[in-house]
Amino acid sequence: MGTIFIIGTAGSGKSLFTGSFAEWLKISKQDVAVVNMDPGALKLPYSPDVDIRNYVDVGIIMEKYGLGPNGALILSADLIADEMDSINQEIETMDADVILVDTPGQMELFAFRASGPYIVNELTIGPKGLVYLFDSVFSLNPFNYVSNMFLSAAIYNRFFIPQLHVLSKIDLLNKEKIDQIIDWSFDLNSLETSIDICLEGTKRLFSRNMMQAICQLGLKFKLIPISSKTNEGFLDFNVYLERILSSGNKYTY
Repeated sequence: MGTIFIIGTAGSGKSLFTGSFAEWLKISKQDVAVVNMDPGALKLPYSPDVDIRNYVDVGIIMEKYGLGPNGALILSADLIADEMDSINQEIETMDADVILVDTPGQMELFAFRASGPYIVNELTIGPKGLVYLFDSVFSLNPFNYVSNMFLSAAIYNRFFIPQLHVLSKIDLLNKEKIDQIIDWSFDLNSLETSIDICLEGTKRLFSRNMMQAICQLGLKFKLIPISSKTNEGFLDFNVYLERILSSGNKYTY
């Protein structure tokens, strides 16, 4: 059993990616189970096999502890850790080859709370990987792209499990713009040139220095372009996914 955690900034397309890729795997005759780990989700583009909302109710938490929506979501993220045994038992009954975990829309609730690494460590046994989504529309500006590099590096530092990087929502941009972002991810000289052309002053200096600092860590951010609406890129993505699940190494792509 391989478990994949889908993570990214709010609006980067995590839930749609999770649902679309799950359907693609099913069509490819693979047994897959989908876990919704977002207790605040109001509507999902898929039917979860395991739903954290059955264990942690944000509305009840708000009423019980006198919290607002944000406070209740923060507490919910921590309470999820107490439900790991029950969640694992439910997942085990699925007897799936691949477990896709859709993490909370607000990335910091999962990635930057103490409960996040605990959940990743305790949820299921077997190989695990993480997919970080680069929102293509947001990443079109080199300043934003470098910011995404920083966030992805921070995620890797939090979890230290094999990590893939996806350029999501490519159906929203033309091919020329998508190719430019992909080029940045494979050729740092191209990214640095775009930084020098598009940015100035403090933004230029900050972006260039941050890019160089991240690269000195040896991390790679080679993006896999994907459209969750057309399924474009899923075949290539699945090849890399199988590679990191079978390698057993601290691998990033």
